[in-house]
Amino acid sequence: MATDTLEQVVRAVVNRLTEGDFEAAVTACSVSRLTVEDLRQVIYDYGRTFIEPPENAYCNLDAVAVRGSTLPTWSVRAPLWSHEEGQSDLTLELTIIRDGDRWNVELDDLHVL
Repeated sequence: MATDTLEQVVRAVVNRLTEGDFEAAVTACSVSRLTVEDLRQVIYDYGRTFIEPPENAYCNLDAVAVRGSTLPTWSVRAPLWSHEEGQSDLTLELTIIRDGDRWNVELDDLHVL
């Protein structure tokens, strides 16, 4: 598994969320099961100020290879970080697919885990 690349892909989406650029987060994904408004509402309802995760936040990323996929595919869960609590209970769920040199990201969910 290309852990460094998975981490970079996850960070790109997480950083857009922490910047409040929900449209860019959705646009960065080839498929999104959530709308821009869905993301905005989840972040608002959680009631914290989200920040960029520390550099080592995703060293042990929760990524599971999806068996039986035609292309290398991972189901990934990544916590968001807030100013108030550090690692939060709000978790971003993504499906990441490697298609040659291209990485396709599917935004599956953002919820309290």
